[in-house]
Amino acid sequence: MATTNWLVSSPTPSVFLHPSVNPRLAFASIKNQTLVKTRVSFLGNAKRRLPAVLSMTATEEGAVKSVLPGNGISIMVNGCTGKMGKAVIKAADTAGVNIVPTSFGSASEAGQTVEVCGKEITVHGPTEREEVLSSVFQKHPELIVVDYTIPTAVNDNAELYSRVGVPFVMGTTGGDREKLYESVEKAKIYAVISPQMGKQVVAFLAAMEIMAEQFPGAFSGYSLEVMESHQASKLDASGTAKAVISCFQELGVSYDMDQIQLIRDPKQQVEMVGVPEEHVSGHAFHLYHLTSPDETVSFEFQHNVCGRSIYAEGTVDAVLFLAKKIRLKADQRIYNMIDVLREGNMR
Repeated sequence: MATTNWLVSSPTPSVFLHPSVNPRLAFASIKNQTLVKTRVSFLGNAKRRLPAVLSMTATEEGAVKSVLPGNGISIMVNGCTGKMGKAVIKAADTAGVNIVPTSFGSASEAGQTVEVCGKEITVHGPTEREEVLSSVFQKHPELIVVDYTIPTAVNDNAELYSRVGVPFVMGTTGGDREKLYESVEKAKIYAVISPQMGKQVVAFLAAMEIMAEQFPGAFSGYSLEVMESHQASKLDASGTAKAVISCFQELGVSYDMDQIQLIRDPKQQVEMVGVPEEHVSGHAFHLYHLTSPDETVSFEFQHNVCGRSIYAEGTVDAVLFLAKKIRLKADQRIYNMIDVLREGNMR
Protein backbone atom coordinates (compact mmCIF):
# COMPACT_ATOMS: atom_id res chain seq x y z
CA MET A 1 0.00 0.00 0.00
CA ALA A 2 1.38 3.37 -0.95
CA THR A 3 1.24 5.93 1.82
CA THR A 4 1.89 9.65 2.00
CA ASN A 5 4.63 9.50 4.54
CA TRP A 6 7.06 12.38 4.20
CA LEU A 7 7.47 16.09 4.84
CA VAL A 8 8.53 18.67 2.32
CA SER A 9 9.34 22.35 2.71
CA SER A 10 7.40 25.05 0.96
CA PRO A 11 8.02 28.76 0.24
CA THR A 12 5.51 29.71 2.92
CA PRO A 13 5.68 28.65 6.58
CA SER A 14 3.34 25.72 6.02
CA VAL A 15 3.72 21.96 6.10
CA PHE A 16 2.25 19.25 3.93
CA LEU A 17 2.71 15.55 3.33
CA HIS A 18 4.48 14.29 0.24
CA PRO A 19 5.63 10.79 -0.70
CA SER A 20 8.90 11.60 -2.40
CA VAL A 21 11.11 13.35 0.12
CA ASN A 22 13.72 12.32 2.72
CA PRO A 23 12.68 8.94 4.21
CA ARG A 24 14.31 9.78 7.52
CA LEU A 25 11.28 11.87 8.46
CA ALA A 26 8.62 9.24 8.00
CA PHE A 27 5.32 9.74 9.74
CA ALA A 28 4.23 6.96 12.07
CA SER A 29 1.04 5.94 10.30
CA ILE A 30 -1.21 3.72 12.38
CA LYS A 31 -4.21 1.85 11.01
CA ASN A 32 -4.79 -1.01 13.39
CA GLN A 33 -4.00 0.31 16.84
CA THR A 34 -6.52 -0.26 19.61
CA LEU A 35 -8.86 2.67 19.91
CA VAL A 36 -8.08 4.68 23.03
CA LYS A 37 -11.26 5.34 24.97
CA THR A 38 -9.96 8.08 27.25
CA ARG A 39 -10.75 11.51 25.83
CA VAL A 40 -8.18 14.27 26.20
CA SER A 41 -10.76 17.02 26.34
CA PHE A 42 -10.10 20.73 26.12
CA LEU A 43 -13.59 21.61 27.30
CA GLY A 44 -13.25 19.30 30.29
CA ASN A 45 -16.51 18.47 32.00
CA ALA A 46 -18.13 21.73 31.06
CA LYS A 47 -21.42 21.38 29.22
CA ARG A 48 -20.93 22.07 25.53
CA ARG A 49 -23.25 24.66 24.12
CA LEU A 50 -23.35 26.72 20.99
CA PRO A 51 -22.75 30.46 21.28
CA ALA A 52 -25.79 32.63 21.85
CA VAL A 53 -26.22 36.31 21.11
CA LEU A 54 -27.53 38.03 24.19
CA SER A 55 -28.51 41.61 24.91
CA MET A 56 -26.71 43.31 27.78
CA THR A 57 -28.22 45.14 30.69
CA ALA A 58 -27.06 48.63 31.58
CA THR A 59 -25.00 47.14 34.42
CA GLU A 60 -23.27 44.72 32.04
CA GLU A 61 -22.61 47.48 29.51
CA GLY A 62 -21.05 49.55 32.26
CA ALA A 63 -18.90 46.64 33.33
CA VAL A 64 -17.67 46.13 29.76
CA LYS A 65 -16.76 49.79 29.40
CA SER A 66 -15.14 49.91 32.82
CA VAL A 67 -12.72 47.06 32.08
CA LEU A 68 -11.48 48.46 28.82
CA PRO A 69 -7.69 48.99 28.96
CA GLY A 70 -6.75 52.01 31.07
CA ASN A 71 -9.76 51.78 33.39
CA GLY A 72 -8.18 50.70 36.64
CA ILE A 73 -7.21 47.11 35.85
CA SER A 74 -3.65 46.17 36.81
CA ILE A 75 -1.79 42.96 36.08
CA MET A 76 1.19 41.33 37.72
CA VAL A 77 2.97 38.91 35.39
CA ASN A 78 4.75 36.09 37.17
CA GLY A 79 7.44 34.53 35.03
CA CYS A 80 8.41 37.86 33.45
CA THR A 81 11.97 36.65 32.80
CA GLY A 82 10.64 34.08 30.32
CA LYS A 83 9.72 34.70 26.70
CA MET A 84 6.01 34.12 27.26
CA GLY A 85 5.91 36.45 30.27
CA LYS A 86 7.63 39.19 28.29
CA ALA A 87 5.24 38.68 25.37
CA VAL A 88 2.24 39.14 27.70
CA ILE A 89 3.71 42.32 29.17
CA LYS A 90 4.24 43.74 25.67
CA ALA A 91 0.70 42.85 24.61
CA ALA A 92 -0.79 44.30 27.80
CA ASP A 93 1.27 47.47 27.46
CA THR A 94 0.15 47.90 23.84
CA ALA A 95 -3.46 47.45 24.99
CA GLY A 96 -3.06 50.11 27.67
CA VAL A 97 -3.29 47.78 30.67
CA ASN A 98 -1.35 48.87 33.76
CA ILE A 99 1.66 46.64 34.48
CA VAL A 100 2.64 46.30 38.13
CA PRO A 101 6.48 46.48 38.36
CA THR A 102 6.63 43.35 40.50
CA SER A 103 6.98 39.69 39.59
CA PHE A 104 7.82 36.32 41.13
CA GLY A 105 10.61 34.07 39.97
CA SER A 106 12.96 31.36 41.18
CA ALA A 107 15.43 31.78 44.04
CA SER A 108 18.22 32.34 41.53
CA GLU A 109 16.23 35.15 39.88
CA ALA A 110 15.41 36.97 43.13
CA GLY A 111 16.58 40.56 43.13
CA GLN A 112 16.87 40.80 39.37
CA THR A 113 15.37 43.73 37.49
CA VAL A 114 13.85 42.99 34.11
CA GLU A 115 13.18 45.79 31.64
CA VAL A 116 10.24 45.25 29.29
CA CYS A 117 8.60 48.02 27.26
CA GLY A 118 10.62 50.60 29.19
CA LYS A 119 9.28 49.30 32.51
CA GLU A 120 11.64 48.01 35.19
CA ILE A 121 10.14 44.98 36.93
CA THR A 122 11.62 43.66 40.16
CA VAL A 123 11.69 39.88 40.55
CA HIS A 124 11.08 38.43 44.02
CA GLY A 125 12.06 34.95 45.16
CA PRO A 126 9.94 32.24 46.83
CA THR A 127 10.58 33.25 50.45
CA GLU A 128 8.87 36.66 50.26
CA ARG A 129 6.04 35.92 47.87
CA GLU A 130 3.03 36.08 50.19
CA GLU A 131 4.08 39.32 51.88
CA VAL A 132 4.86 40.97 48.55
CA LEU A 133 1.64 39.81 46.87
CA SER A 134 -0.50 40.98 49.80
CA SER A 135 1.14 44.39 49.65
CA VAL A 136 0.68 44.70 45.88
CA PHE A 137 -2.96 43.57 46.12
CA GLN A 138 -3.63 46.15 48.82
CA LYS A 139 -2.14 48.88 46.64
CA HIS A 140 -3.93 47.66 43.50
CA PRO A 141 -7.34 46.29 44.60
CA GLU A 142 -8.29 45.43 41.00
CA LEU A 143 -5.16 43.38 40.50
CA ILE A 144 -5.19 40.25 38.34
CA VAL A 145 -2.15 37.98 38.38
CA VAL A 146 -1.00 36.34 35.15
CA ASP A 147 0.99 33.14 35.64
CA TYR A 148 3.50 31.91 33.04
CA THR A 149 5.97 30.20 35.32
CA ILE A 150 6.88 26.49 35.27
CA PRO A 151 4.75 23.32 35.62
CA THR A 152 6.23 22.39 39.01
CA ALA A 153 5.15 25.76 40.44
CA VAL A 154 1.52 25.64 39.28
CA ASN A 155 -0.03 24.26 42.46
CA ASP A 156 2.06 26.27 44.93
CA ASN A 157 1.33 29.45 43.02
CA ALA A 158 -2.40 28.75 42.83
CA GLU A 159 -2.50 28.07 46.57
CA LEU A 160 -0.69 31.37 47.19
CA TYR A 161 -3.16 33.32 45.03
CA SER A 162 -6.00 31.56 46.82
CA ARG A 163 -4.68 32.42 50.30
CA VAL A 164 -4.25 36.08 49.40
CA GLY A 165 -7.56 36.13 47.53
CA VAL A 166 -6.21 37.59 44.29
CA PRO A 167 -7.83 36.55 40.99
CA PHE A 168 -5.54 35.11 38.34
CA VAL A 169 -5.13 33.87 34.78
CA MET A 170 -3.20 30.59 34.68
CA GLY A 171 -1.47 30.02 31.35
CA THR A 172 1.14 27.65 32.76
CA THR A 173 0.59 24.01 31.85
CA GLY A 174 1.27 20.99 34.03
CA GLY A 175 0.96 20.46 37.74
CA ASP A 176 -1.87 18.58 39.43
CA ARG A 177 -4.84 20.07 37.60
CA GLU A 178 -7.44 18.49 39.89
CA LYS A 179 -5.70 19.95 42.90
CA LEU A 180 -5.47 23.30 41.09
CA TYR A 181 -9.22 23.48 40.61
CA GLU A 182 -9.87 22.33 44.17
CA SER A 183 -7.70 25.15 45.56
CA VAL A 184 -9.52 27.80 43.57
CA GLU A 185 -12.99 26.43 44.31
CA LYS A 186 -12.27 26.28 48.02
CA ALA A 187 -10.99 29.88 48.08
CA LYS A 188 -13.93 31.10 45.96
CA ILE A 189 -11.71 33.39 43.92
CA TYR A 190 -12.07 34.26 40.26
CA ALA A 191 -9.74 32.63 37.74
CA VAL A 192 -9.29 31.78 34.07
CA ILE A 193 -7.43 28.48 33.77
CA SER A 194 -6.46 27.27 30.33
CA PRO A 195 -3.55 25.28 28.90
CA GLN A 196 -4.12 26.98 25.53
CA MET A 197 -4.53 30.77 25.34
CA GLY A 198 -4.52 31.17 21.56
CA LYS A 199 -8.09 32.24 20.79
CA GLN A 200 -8.23 30.89 17.25
CA VAL A 201 -6.63 27.58 18.26
CA VAL A 202 -9.16 27.27 21.08
CA ALA A 203 -11.99 27.90 18.61
CA PHE A 204 -10.61 25.13 16.37
CA LEU A 205 -10.40 22.72 19.31
CA ALA A 206 -13.96 23.55 20.33
CA ALA A 207 -15.17 22.94 16.78
CA MET A 208 -13.39 19.57 16.73
CA GLU A 209 -15.05 18.52 19.98
CA ILE A 210 -18.47 19.54 18.69
CA MET A 211 -17.88 17.57 15.47
CA ALA A 212 -16.78 14.51 17.47
CA GLU A 213 -19.87 14.75 19.65
CA GLN A 214 -22.29 15.33 16.77
CA PHE A 215 -20.85 12.83 14.26
CA PRO A 216 -19.23 9.91 16.10
CA GLY A 217 -17.70 7.34 13.75
CA ALA A 218 -17.75 9.66 10.71
CA PHE A 219 -14.12 8.76 9.89
CA SER A 220 -14.28 5.05 10.77
CA GLY A 221 -11.58 3.08 8.96
CA TYR A 222 -9.49 6.12 8.09
CA SER A 223 -5.79 6.09 8.91
CA LEU A 224 -4.22 9.08 10.65
CA GLU A 225 -0.76 10.63 10.49
CA VAL A 226 0.19 13.39 12.93
CA MET A 227 3.20 15.67 13.00
CA GLU A 228 3.91 18.46 15.47
CA SER A 229 6.94 20.73 15.62
CA HIS A 230 7.89 22.90 18.58
CA GLN A 231 11.04 24.58 19.87
CA ALA A 232 13.71 22.12 21.04
CA SER A 233 13.07 22.96 24.71
CA LYS A 234 9.62 21.31 24.53
CA LEU A 235 10.32 17.65 25.22
CA ASP A 236 6.79 16.28 25.50
CA ALA A 237 4.08 15.90 22.89
CA SER A 238 1.71 18.80 22.35
CA GLY A 239 -1.39 18.81 24.54
CA THR A 240 -3.23 20.48 21.67
CA ALA A 241 -2.31 17.62 19.34
CA LYS A 242 -3.51 15.07 21.91
CA ALA A 243 -6.84 16.87 22.26
CA VAL A 244 -7.36 16.90 18.48
CA ILE A 245 -6.38 13.22 18.20
CA SER A 246 -8.91 12.35 20.92
CA CYS A 247 -11.59 13.95 18.76
CA PHE A 248 -10.50 11.90 15.74
CA GLN A 249 -10.66 8.78 17.90
CA GLU A 250 -14.27 9.56 18.74
CA LEU A 251 -14.84 10.11 15.03
CA GLY A 252 -13.80 6.49 14.52
CA VAL A 253 -10.06 6.69 13.81
CA SER A 254 -7.72 4.22 15.52
CA TYR A 255 -4.52 5.92 16.65
CA ASP A 256 -1.99 5.58 19.48
CA MET A 257 -0.79 8.81 21.10
CA ASP A 258 2.74 7.40 21.21
CA GLN A 259 2.86 7.55 17.42
CA ILE A 260 2.77 11.36 17.21
CA GLN A 261 5.81 12.43 15.18
CA LEU A 262 7.73 15.04 17.18
CA ILE A 263 10.05 17.34 15.24
CA ARG A 264 12.51 19.06 17.57
CA ASP A 265 15.68 19.35 15.50
CA PRO A 266 16.08 22.98 14.34
CA LYS A 267 17.65 21.97 11.00
CA GLN A 268 14.74 19.67 10.17
CA GLN A 269 12.27 22.29 11.31
CA VAL A 270 13.64 24.84 8.86
CA GLU A 271 14.48 22.60 5.91
CA MET A 272 11.74 19.98 6.10
CA VAL A 273 8.86 21.51 8.02
CA GLY A 274 9.13 25.07 6.74
CA VAL A 275 9.49 26.90 10.05
CA PRO A 276 10.96 30.38 9.46
CA GLU A 277 14.47 30.53 10.97
CA GLU A 278 13.60 33.47 13.19
CA HIS A 279 10.84 31.40 14.83
CA VAL A 280 12.72 28.16 15.48
CA SER A 281 12.99 29.15 19.16
CA GLY A 282 9.24 29.76 19.45
CA HIS A 283 6.67 28.05 17.23
CA ALA A 284 3.90 25.45 17.21
CA PHE A 285 3.22 23.65 13.92
CA HIS A 286 0.61 20.86 13.79
CA LEU A 287 -0.49 18.68 10.88
CA TYR A 288 -3.14 15.93 10.86
CA HIS A 289 -3.52 13.84 7.68
CA LEU A 290 -6.41 11.41 7.23
CA THR A 291 -6.64 8.80 4.46
CA SER A 292 -9.65 6.64 3.55
CA PRO A 293 -9.34 2.84 3.62
CA ASP A 294 -9.13 2.64 -0.20
CA GLU A 295 -6.80 5.68 -0.34
CA THR A 296 -9.09 7.59 -2.70
CA VAL A 297 -9.97 10.31 -0.18
CA SER A 298 -7.73 12.37 2.11
CA PHE A 299 -8.21 15.22 4.54
CA GLU A 300 -5.67 17.54 6.14
CA PHE A 301 -6.08 19.75 9.18
CA GLN A 302 -3.26 22.16 9.89
CA HIS A 303 -2.54 25.00 12.29
CA ASN A 304 0.82 26.75 12.45
CA VAL A 305 1.83 29.38 14.98
CA CYS A 306 5.02 31.44 14.77
CA GLY A 307 6.04 33.36 17.86
CA ARG A 308 3.97 33.92 20.98
CA SER A 309 1.77 36.90 20.13
CA ILE A 310 -1.38 34.76 19.63
CA TYR A 311 -1.07 33.47 23.20
CA ALA A 312 -0.18 36.87 24.64
CA GLU A 313 -3.16 38.57 22.99
CA GLY A 314 -5.46 35.81 24.21
CA THR A 315 -4.11 36.24 27.72
CA VAL A 316 -4.90 39.96 27.71
CA ASP A 317 -8.45 39.18 26.53
CA ALA A 318 -8.73 36.67 29.38
CA VAL A 319 -7.66 39.36 31.86
CA LEU A 320 -10.27 41.83 30.61
CA PHE A 321 -12.93 39.10 30.58
CA LEU A 322 -12.13 38.14 34.17
CA ALA A 323 -12.14 41.78 35.29
CA LYS A 324 -15.64 42.16 33.89
CA LYS A 325 -16.86 39.05 35.71
CA ILE A 326 -15.37 40.32 38.97
CA ARG A 327 -17.07 43.70 38.63
CA LEU A 328 -20.38 42.02 37.83
CA LYS A 329 -19.92 39.75 40.88
CA ALA A 330 -20.69 36.77 38.64
CA ASP A 331 -21.78 33.57 40.38
CA GLN A 332 -19.40 31.46 38.31
CA ARG A 333 -15.83 31.89 39.51
CA ILE A 334 -13.67 29.56 37.39
CA TYR A 335 -13.51 29.97 33.61
CA ASN A 336 -11.53 28.75 30.61
CA MET A 337 -10.79 30.21 27.18
CA ILE A 338 -13.99 28.75 25.75
CA ASP A 339 -15.87 31.07 28.13
CA VAL A 340 -13.74 34.00 26.94
CA LEU A 341 -14.54 33.19 23.32
CA ARG A 342 -18.27 32.86 24.00
CA GLU A 343 -18.35 36.30 25.60
CA GLY A 344 -17.51 37.84 22.23
CA ASN A 345 -15.89 40.98 23.62
CA MET A 346 -12.37 40.29 22.37
CA ARG A 347 -10.35 43.11 20.91
